[in-house]
Amino acid sequence: MLIRTSVEADLDQLLTLLGDQSVNTAHPERYTQYLADGHYRHEFTWVAEDGDRLIAAAVWWSFPGASRPFALDGLYALPDRTDSVALWTELIQQVTSTASADGEPPSYHIFLPPGWRADAEIQAALEPRIAAAKAAGMKDELERLRFEWLSDTPVPERSTRLTFRPEPDDQAFLDVFQRVAAGSLDGGTHESIARAGLAGYAQETLDTYQEMPGERSWWKLAYDSDGDLVGFAIPSRNNAGPVVGFLGVVPEQRGHGYAADVLAEITADLADLGAERIAADTDFGNVPMANTFRRLGYSNFAVRLVLS
Repeated sequence: MLIRTSVEADLDQLLTLLGDQSVNTAHPERYTQYLADGHYRHEFTWVAEDGDRLIAAAVWWSFPGASRPFALDGLYALPDRTDSVALWTELIQQVTSTASADGEPPSYHIFLPPGWRADAEIQAALEPRIAAAKAAGMKDELERLRFEWLSDTPVPERSTRLTFRPEPDDQAFLDVFQRVAAGSLDGGTHESIARAGLAGYAQETLDTYQEMPGERSWWKLAYDSDGDLVGFAIPSRNNAGPVVGFLGVVPEQRGHGYAADVLAEITADLADLGAERIAADTDFGNVPMANTFRRLGYSNFAVRLVLS
């Protein structure tokens, strides 16, 4: 058996493997499209080959032009394989074992419907994939709620107590990212700070949102009637469309419900740009933010399970 990255000549076999979608994000149409635009690459697609057959694959997603894979989008194996966990573990380790110690580590994102724990078919598909990911070192597990706003929902009214201003200075966002991190209920924030330090977390966050397709000019800072900084609003886009990129309120301004004002601004901005659907995530444990999404007309349509 040979473990290697894929090549163009593998494409037909690879697409056949990806046809068994299961709980995976990648599928043949998506793989073909993303291969063309650079989000998937052959050098970021690891396969196990037995003779002249591809027997398993791990498909990684990244930003076009990035030097490393960012997120695992799926694990695949031929239906007759009884060693899929071992195969997937070895495929994942090709990326995790070479990840830079000072950069954001690659993670495995699995998109699931609400109530997935009660679905026996989903559980059967998840169990070996989670086992492989954890055996490869992805031991941290985080559950995020996925929300969406649809254009047949009223657009939230913009805040009358906050003023939002575009801010082109990246340093201003680095500063506010660090301030907002204090007391954050976001698990990913705590993990990043523990690994990279507060300044490293802020820089990684800035880099991530600058790499997204949304316009940098959309980013805003929020101020109260006294001119004091309240927080920030980052509307953005990903490959699927408009998203609530990131928002936050500085610690000294919490307790006034300002997160709803910031979310309303983001939603209204994206709606003005023609968004028919706006997606957003928040950690399962961030109950206040989840409730804010619901109050502003967002519905919980799915779950994102993240292993890192």
